[in-house]
Amino acid sequence: MNLYTYASPANFYRLAGKLIPWFAWGAGILTVWGLYISFFMAPTDFQQGEAYRIIFIHVPAAWMSMFIYMVMAFWGAIGLAFNTRLSFMMARALAPTGAMFTFVALWTGALWGKPMWGAWWVWDARLTSELILLFLYIGIIALWAAIDDIRRGDRAGSLLTLIGAINVPIIYFSVKWWNTLHQGSTINLMKAPSMAKIMLLGMLVLAIAAWFYTIAVALVRVRRVILERERQTEWVKAILEKEN
Repeated sequence: MNLYTYASPANFYRLAGKLIPWFAWGAGILTVWGLYISFFMAPTDFQQGEAYRIIFIHVPAAWMSMFIYMVMAFWGAIGLAFNTRLSFMMARALAPTGAMFTFVALWTGALWGKPMWGAWWVWDARLTSELILLFLYIGIIALWAAIDDIRRGDRAGSLLTLIGAINVPIIYFSVKWWNTLHQGSTINLMKAPSMAKIMLLGMLVLAIAAWFYTIAVALVRVRRVILERERQTEWVKAILEKEN
C-alpha cells in the first residue's frame, strides 16, 4: 500500500469513511469494558476509599490532552515543512477533542482534589500548566476562526501550536521539578506500577478507548473540513449531489 496515496484529500476522505465505524465501535466496547473493570471489579483503595475511582476518568483524559496536543504539533510541523493541505486539516480536526479532554482532566481533578486536599482548586504546578494547555487549545481555535484566509490561518495556528508544545513536558515533569500537591506518576516505564493490576487494567483500557474515540471523532471532523475546503472540486460536488 502506497501511503503517499492518502496524502490526497480525496483518497483520505474515502479511507476515513471506512475507518470511522471500526474506531467508533472499538471506543464504545472498550469504554463499557473499562468502566465495568474500574467501578465494579477494582477494589476500594485503602487510603482514598471510593473517591479514588475518579482517576479512571481523570488519568486517561489527562494523557489524551497532552498526546493530542503533540499530535497537533506534529501535523502542524509537517504542514509548515511540506505545505501539505491534509496536515493542516488534521490539526484543525484534533483541536476540539484535545480541548474537551483537557477540560475533563481539570474538572475531574477538581472533583478528586476536594476530598483529598480539601479544596476544589490550588495553584499547583501541574494544575496550572494543564490550565495553560486548555488556554492554548482555545487560543489556537480562536486564532483559526479569526483569520479569514484559511491558508494563513493554518500557518499561524501551526506556529502557535509549536510554540505552545513546550508546555507539554512542563506538565509531565512538573511533579519532579517542583514541590507540588499533585501526586507523582503512578505508571512509570522505568519501574513496576504502584497500583493493583486490575486497577491498571481498567485505566489502560479506558485510555485506549479514549484514543479510539479521538481517532473516530477526528476522522469525522476532518471529512467535514475536506468537503468544505474542496467544495469546488468535481468529486466533492458529486458527493454533495448524492447526499441531497
